[in-house]
Amino acid sequence: MSDSDGPAAEPAGLDGLPPLFSISKGEVVSVQTYGAFVRLPGYKKEGLVHVSEMSASRVESASEIVDVGEQVWIKVIGREIQGEKVKLSFSMKAVNQGTGRDLDPNNVMAEQDARRRKNFRDHTGNRITLDAVLNTTCSKCGCKGHFTKDCYSAPGLQYALLPVEDDEEPRQQQIPSATPQQDSDKKKKKKKEKKMKKKRKRERKESESGSSSSDECKSKKRRRDHTHDREDKKKKKHKKHKSHKHS
Repeated sequence: MSDSDGPAAEPAGLDGLPPLFSISKGEVVSVQTYGAFVRLPGYKKEGLVHVSEMSASRVESASEIVDVGEQVWIKVIGREIQGEKVKLSFSMKAVNQGTGRDLDPNNVMAEQDARRRKNFRDHTGNRITLDAVLNTTCSKCGCKGHFTKDCYSAPGLQYALLPVEDDEEPRQQQIPSATPQQDSDKKKKKKKEKKMKKKRKRERKESESGSSSSDECKSKKRRRDHTHDREDKKKKKHKKHKSHKHS
């Protein structure tokens, strides 16, 4: 490893740091869930190996790959100045951990990872919070928290919603007033049905009585006719008998 980049080429604040894309062997000094901090010999500054740079496969926690005090091969893939702090980024997956051979000699993976980190950088410092309330009073409606130009209230009549209980009371009052009418209608219908039934029964009785009386009249007439026939026959016989006697 050589750190003779020249003072002119080295940006201000990055002097005394390992060169970019250089490969070294360092010691793991701290293990966190998101990665491991590695210290290189001859440098005071520690660098972070993120869990995404530990292996080509997915790693949930750095403790699955390394332990404190372990010697690992790393490649310097990032050197950034954030305020007064200098951030060093290392990669283990770009170096063969057995031989120290560079697995990304053209730095293609390093550039892709740097581009990905740049696109997904945290911008929480510039985030706008929507839970704040403006310390102002609207001159149009008198409410707090918004400007007059943003007021949605229109001039003229003001309407307010009635409470739910007031809406339910008239409905409850209307329902009982309608039930007596329904009951009276039902009673009237029942009375009409009873009257119709009685009328039908009377008509049936009258028809039955009329048919029975007509049958009785017919039978009486037949009896009378039969007695008349018998009397006529007797008279005829009596006349014949008298005529025989005279002869």
